Amino acid sequence: MLKNIKGAIFDMDGTLVDSLMLWDVLWEKFGVKFLNRTGFRPSEEDDKIVRTKTLKDAMGHIHSKYDIGNSGEELLATANELMINFYSNDVELKKGVSEFLEYCYAKGIRMCIASATDISLIKLAVNHLKIGKYFMNILSCAEIGKGKDQPDIYIKAMESLGVSAEDICVFEDSHIAIDTADKIQMKTVGIYDKYNYGQEEMKKIATVYIAEGETLEKLIDNNCI
Repeated sequence: MLKNIKGAIFDMDGTLVDSLMLWDVLWEKFGVKFLNRTGFRPSEEDDKIVRTKTLKDAMGHIHSKYDIGNSGEELLATANELMINFYSNDVELKKGVSEFLEYCYAKGIRMCIASATDISLIKLAVNHLKIGKYFMNILSCAEIGKGKDQPDIYIKAMESLGVSAEDICVFEDSHIAIDTADKIQMKTVGIYDKYNYGQEEMKKIATVYIAEGETLEKLIDNNCI
């Protein structure tokens, strides 16, 4: 099903790296700093919403919905401080990612990163993990101005790779993103992450699904690519 792909577009958080737990850390920090209490969490609906938004838009949403902090910009500054330290020093690749990137690189598959995370944070993670050689380009929804519920970032990534949609595979842990890529005729690999929502929906849509306990090495072992 994924044979002979020429291009690969990778999400970062929850796909290449273990980082989605950072949202829980951020909510706790907001509660302590702005509400003087522990245990703050937005509703499940809002927690889902912010994970596909740019960080700026996510913080604006949380401020307006929960009246935390003086502005979305104040929340953004707090979030950026936390995330800069994490992506510079602590973020780790998910299991099997290093091996899979090397495999695709050896096969000459053109690769890029397309993430909702701010591009400066993506670059911090890429430099920290020393994986820059694998990617022709790094794209962020923050620069494009639209989230992954819209196809813009995938179209831009496709153009940067110089590969047609039917020859591209998108790797994502979000069912919303998988659905968007599927609608523009790209092949998709849905990746389980315990901190993300919509796993059952993703199983139904994705060309291939990497389940709990599996890694991207499954695609190598099963000779899928």
